[in-house]
Amino acid sequence: MKAIRIHQTGGTEVLQIDEVEKPSPSKDQVLVQVHYSSINHMDLWVRKGLPGMGGLPLVLGCDASGVVVDCGDAAQNFKKGDEVMIYPLLGDLLTPDFKILGEHVDGVHQQFVCLPESSFYKLPKNYDLKDAASSLAYLTAWRMLFTQAKLKKDEVVLVMGATSGVGSAAVQFGKALGAHVVATAGSKEKCDDVFSWGADEVYNHYDDDWSQQIKVKHPGGVDVVFEHVGEAVWKDCLRLLGWGGRLVTCGATTGPKVSLDLRHVFIKQQKILGSTLGTHKDMQDLLSFVETHHIKPKISHVFECDHIKEAHICVEESKHHGKVLLKWV
Repeated sequence: MKAIRIHQTGGTEVLQIDEVEKPSPSKDQVLVQVHYSSINHMDLWVRKGLPGMGGLPLVLGCDASGVVVDCGDAAQNFKKGDEVMIYPLLGDLLTPDFKILGEHVDGVHQQFVCLPESSFYKLPKNYDLKDAASSLAYLTAWRMLFTQAKLKKDEVVLVMGATSGVGSAAVQFGKALGAHVVATAGSKEKCDDVFSWGADEVYNHYDDDWSQQIKVKHPGGVDVVFEHVGEAVWKDCLRLLGWGGRLVTCGATTGPKVSLDLRHVFIKQQKILGSTLGTHKDMQDLLSFVETHHIKPKISHVFECDHIKEAHICVEESKHHGKVLLKWV
């Protein structure tokens, strides 16, 4: 079967489509034929090299969807033909020994995936297999907004980089909850998309005065900042955070080194929260929420699996307006 692997770290030239042995399920495992998998910034970071990543060669990919083709003897919740989505980590998120698919162990950019039964969830009623391939971004956004920042109805939330996978999810979640959603995007076309997804205000973060425009509109600051960009916007995000506000971050696309004036944090009673992925309870709550509120992932591009290099470039150069998927079937 085909698998997208790296044998060394580097640019897109290290991405290889290898022929590997098709796995077979043992007792509590489930074998799934992958139909779609998604590209995340995590794939780019792993490709370039991350501390603590798994040994090489390594199959990339954090999340995917597909159809059950075989189950081990102890598997109880699935049968052949079930459509499923994949929970993107192994182990307990709240302990240091959890493992992310495609980073610490082989991932899901392959034609067949064999994992423990607990790694799979049935699709929400309003999802198809294409929708279901975006669990990592939507799970991450869910935990950031609701488990960590505890966003409430009528609060103001600022979503940075709203056409990313996590950003597009945050816009939809905030509107479904009844929050006032302020967002940023990188072009007029992207801003128009974010408006169409339900945001109340959208600003181009490449305009020199984007943060000042928001400050004028919200002089008291926003209640929650949803941040995954890092160094380039950190100072502005803190400046826009109001008294008693919560800044939640899950990434550092533009760099991980930031500065912080602690006086503003403790005087203004602010909270800075780190977040990544989500627990099984987060996943269950997420699936219930998207089904109840009829929320579906915003899908920008679908590439054939053989075009993995083009898919990486699409994400790396921010050409996407939502999720970027690979098609396997």
